Amino acid sequence: SLPSSSPFAFRKLAGCTLFITGASRGIGKAIALKAAKDGANIVIAAKTAEPHPTLPGTIYTAAAEIEAAGGKALPCVVNVREEQQIINAVEKAVKTFGGIDILVNNASAISLTGTLETETKKVNLMMDVNVRGTYLTSKTCLPHLRKSRNPHILNLSPPMNLNPMWFKNHCAYTISKYGMSMCVLGMAEEFRGEVAVNALWPKTAIHTAAMDMLGGSGIEKQCRKTDILADAAYCILTKPKSFTGNFIIDEDLLRQEGVKDFDSYAIAPEKNNLCLVGASQALKEEKLSGSEREGPDGAEVKTGSAPAKQSSPVAETFRVIQGAMSEEYVRSTQGVFQFDLSGDDGGTWYIDLKTKGGSAGVGKPPVAADVVMSMSSADFVKMFTGKLKPTMAFMSGKLRIKGNMTLAIKLEKMLTQLNSKL
Repeated sequence: SLPSSSPFAFRKLAGCTLFITGASRGIGKAIALKAAKDGANIVIAAKTAEPHPTLPGTIYTAAAEIEAAGGKALPCVVNVREEQQIINAVEKAVKTFGGIDILVNNASAISLTGTLETETKKVNLMMDVNVRGTYLTSKTCLPHLRKSRNPHILNLSPPMNLNPMWFKNHCAYTISKYGMSMCVLGMAEEFRGEVAVNALWPKTAIHTAAMDMLGGSGIEKQCRKTDILADAAYCILTKPKSFTGNFIIDEDLLRQEGVKDFDSYAIAPEKNNLCLVGASQALKEEKLSGSEREGPDGAEVKTGSAPAKQSSPVAETFRVIQGAMSEEYVRSTQGVFQFDLSGDDGGTWYIDLKTKGGSAGVGKPPVAADVVMSMSSADFVKMFTGKLKPTMAFMSGKLRIKGNMTLAIKLEKMLTQLNSKL
């Protein structure tokens, strides 16, 4: 995808050894395959040795792909929560390839849940994999990286933006990913002049097996391919070690490198509905005043509540929902949902799927809401007509959820059944 005139189009990673965590699939494997085309050595440090029941690929199938692409592969069973497994893999890598030139900390755990909904074991997993795993893998590789001619550490983590919106919906996950970013801050300065340490983050959602699980069927249409992160990583890893301490967004870097065609990275380029994620959306939000937010078409919308117009798309959506109510929906859901909508057709609306027969309409629900969802009226209509996945709306900050996340997921399943009527 990089222009042929780009200095990064040459085989600059030939003979280099990359130690990549989580490289059996997804982004980690894409970065590995990009380097393999140069003739690089790839240490696949990942957990999956036996086929997973739902996720594709193992360290051995990834190794076969890397060898086919022109690289040399060393598959190692590594759970980054286990320090000794990291140490063993690093020693094996040095013995096999003579050293380590590049470390990519890609392994990550995710749970986009609120504080009360996040089980302790999930908190432990995210902190152990994202923060502790990144720290320990870096620590173990650093003595060998310091011997390399042009060593790099690259963490797949976001720019640190302290806007509360990135903490309130999934506090534990944000803390864990920012922990990876803080490793960049500290280690870049500690090893300045010796080892480059940088962070890379996507501007849009990236299509991986994990994204399929989070967003469900059809989510790929709002995503880009892993190739965009692989190309951006290649640009970073081929820069001199003086390029350090940077928090890089994939598209921004590639534009600087001369890439103009980003449609080639999109799963569905003709759709033009890519979902911004993390800091990319935050930067966009911060350009707006505190009392205004940008609507889906780029227009500013007021966030104050306003009486809903009965002829509006929102009112029509609720009319259809009311008509589709059934005892089966009530029995299977058992939840009450309140929607606080901003924009010209905003106001408060509800769906009661707990009381006998169910109901939906304008105003607050007849009983206390289990879940309160806040978003623009335009995005609400998109969500209920299948044009915007609730998971992607939540991840991008367009949808804010308070209350029972399990019930929110149940509502998403109901939407799938209702879409044909809306």
